[in-house]
Amino acid sequence: MPDRMHAVMTPYVESGAVPGLAWWVSRDGDVSRGALGTSHPGGAGDPVTPDTPFRISSTTKPITAVVAMTLVDDGTLSLDDPVDRWLPELADRRVVVDPEGDITHTVPANRPILVRDVLEFRLGLGYDFSGAPTPVLDALERAGVHMGAPAPQADPDPDTWMSTFAPFSLMYQPGERWLYNIGAEVLGVLVARASGSTLPDLMRERVLEPLGMRSTAFSVAADVAADVAADVARRLGPLWAPGEDGGDLAVYDEADGQWSRPPAFPNGADGLVSTVDDLAAFGTMMLDGGRSPTGAQILASTTLRAMTTARVPLGEDGGGWGLGLGVDMTDQPDGRHAGAYGWDGGLGTSWWNDPVTRTTAVLVTNLTWTSPAPPEHFWAFWRTAFGS
Repeated sequence: MPDRMHAVMTPYVESGAVPGLAWWVSRDGDVSRGALGTSHPGGAGDPVTPDTPFRISSTTKPITAVVAMTLVDDGTLSLDDPVDRWLPELADRRVVVDPEGDITHTVPANRPILVRDVLEFRLGLGYDFSGAPTPVLDALERAGVHMGAPAPQADPDPDTWMSTFAPFSLMYQPGERWLYNIGAEVLGVLVARASGSTLPDLMRERVLEPLGMRSTAFSVAADVAADVAADVARRLGPLWAPGEDGGDLAVYDEADGQWSRPPAFPNGADGLVSTVDDLAAFGTMMLDGGRSPTGAQILASTTLRAMTTARVPLGEDGGGWGLGLGVDMTDQPDGRHAGAYGWDGGLGTSWWNDPVTRTTAVLVTNLTWTSPAPPEHFWAFWRTAFGS
């Protein structure tokens, strides 16, 4: 596989389709690890290496979910707990009668929001990608909640962020409908309050340090001296976005931009930077039944199975959702089997495990997606990693 993956990914870098990328694939012990390209288009800038940090955006979500499930393991949380105890801003909710209509026309929620609703993204708030009007989200955005592409510096501290939700109704009844993203943001605040810690500290204690994920944090400047942070920001490099109508790539985020300093709101939905090796360590732990390389049990095996069991179907392509991550409900054209789990990040990242073939596959790039549909180089990567 090592030579094959290198050969498959090289044309995408050499053609300029993506400036730089790194991958890590293990299939039943056979490992392919490599990197191609540079931090800037046209071969300019620093070479990308397996140690290069990347903005992993929504691939943050499964890591935050694992943090939450460690609190379930130790009894701090139960999946059937109402969140009111820790998130009073979401207590006594009302629900709009028409999610596309008048936000003042509401009824009482049928029941409280539960911890499992937050993990399943069925708390009643989020994106549905249908293109239909979303007046509740529009009102939240006007009130100061950032909507749209990741922007770590856009939101205030967690308490202020949560307080914004208090006056507004839910879009749907708790448990009624899967809606994207806001559940993971709320989850980050929930686990911090339930543990009496902060999300960065809790994540470091429960997941990052036990797995040796030393390059994963909510900014490249976390816990390092200024001169070191500057060097890490240089290694992070810019994040690029496809130009309009096939034109030159445009900068989405500068090297010293949104991820160069700790945010006021550590976003459990899309806020992390990481490396291909760190994400591989996370994926390997999940494939190994929740155990770290040293044998420490990060998650109970029964908890991991609950987390990676599909609970909500997503669309018509066999995709599904478990507790904080995607779970395939049918075999996929790229070779993933039913029961494969993981998630992608729209800023150019992917991690998936396939327990059937014992495959862990990670791809990180410095080019954003333009839609929920992945670019071709991701399909090529998945076909090579998971195909026969």
